[in-house]
Amino acid sequence: MSLWRTQPDIERLNSSQKNTIGEVLDIRFEAFDDESLTASMVIDHRTHQPFGLLHGGASVVLAETVGSMASFLCIDASKFYCVGLEINANHLRGLRSGRVTAVAKPIHIGRTTHVWDIRLTSDEGKASCVSRLTMAVVPLGENPPAR
Repeated sequence: MSLWRTQPDIERLNSSQKNTIGEVLDIRFEAFDDESLTASMVIDHRTHQPFGLLHGGASVVLAETVGSMASFLCIDASKFYCVGLEINANHLRGLRSGRVTAVAKPIHIGRTTHVWDIRLTSDEGKASCVSRLTMAVVPLGENPPAR
């Protein structure tokens, strides 16, 4: 059984990146299945740190982008919205070029929180980053929890 309340539409997900950091960093939603959502990001001058490696912060942007969208697809958007509560990342391998791919899988899909495991890999399939994202599910009209 699929975890999605709203069936992912890759074209629509990609168009949602217009005028956001996702567009600047060339984040593209690539695929989904019943229990995961996949996106990728370019590794070039836009995402490098000063030593020519993929910036850890850019990896976190990719992880939060794919995890946040996955949460959004699990809720009734006519009643709720999602915001990030916490994200962490362990950077395992430096990357210099190509694209990095992130796959978000749920650890917990609850009524008020979602927790996602997000694995980033190189074009060669080697692990580069492991991230965990916690999202708050907030009723429309309410302010998000204080950070």
